[in-house]
Amino acid sequence: MRIINRTLSRRAAILLGSIPFVLLIGAYAIASHLRRIDNPADKLLPSLSSMGDAIWRMGFEADKRSGDYLLWLDTVDSLSRLAVGIFISTLLAIGLGIAIGFIPHIRRGLAPFIATLSLIPPITILPILFIIFGLGETSKVMLIAIGTAPVMIRSIAQAAMDIPRELIIKAETLGASTWQMITRVVLPQVMPKLITAIRLGLVPAWIFLISAEAIASTSGLGYRIFLVRRYLAMDVILPYVAWITLLAFILDRLLLMTSRKTFPWNHLSGDSL
Repeated sequence: MRIINRTLSRRAAILLGSIPFVLLIGAYAIASHLRRIDNPADKLLPSLSSMGDAIWRMGFEADKRSGDYLLWLDTVDSLSRLAVGIFISTLLAIGLGIAIGFIPHIRRGLAPFIATLSLIPPITILPILFIIFGLGETSKVMLIAIGTAPVMIRSIAQAAMDIPRELIIKAETLGASTWQMITRVVLPQVMPKLITAIRLGLVPAWIFLISAEAIASTSGLGYRIFLVRRYLAMDVILPYVAWITLLAFILDRLLLMTSRKTFPWNHLSGDSL
């Protein structure tokens, strides 16, 4: 049997998937050990034990000044900003995306504008957002929304345009109004694509979030990383980066599981990434 036709058991899939992570951790441990042989005070590649101590201190020992558990405080603040920004983008994607993809007049009027907005690097407008909304939470949330909404809108619009014309004709034959076709034909068809759009939108959303927190914030994962970098505290920075990566992975997997459970017909062709 050709290798492309072989299927893996769940245990084998987990084993194969863990190999790159094990190799990465092993390579880091070796490189860290070699650097500390030459310089025991080396800060660039701290040992795994020192990073464990740092993450324990940040997550399970109250800060002496504020009394907060900094890792969890930063996590809650960052996830809150991320959730609000993505929620706004999702609402815009559903409303404008379906309208652009399904109604020709709206498509002709808004599609070029949305396409142009999606080409603007969101980071470049961050100073403008700070001027308009101040340095508070609004500017950070707006950066996430502005950075992710146009691409998500275009994705949903394309999904609406890809709906087979036969379904629309059948709905029209049965006497469905435009609103009924949107709610009963278009919306169910684009919802799996919406989850995919959210998953893809989370990637730049994390970038915008960390960037905004690094520039103007008093809490958050990005704020903490850029706060301790002045002390070359790699034992804090590297675990924070790993924690952000883990959070992003968990959110992505949760969305994928939701899509598989809610729209199983969209995953009949095989595994999804």
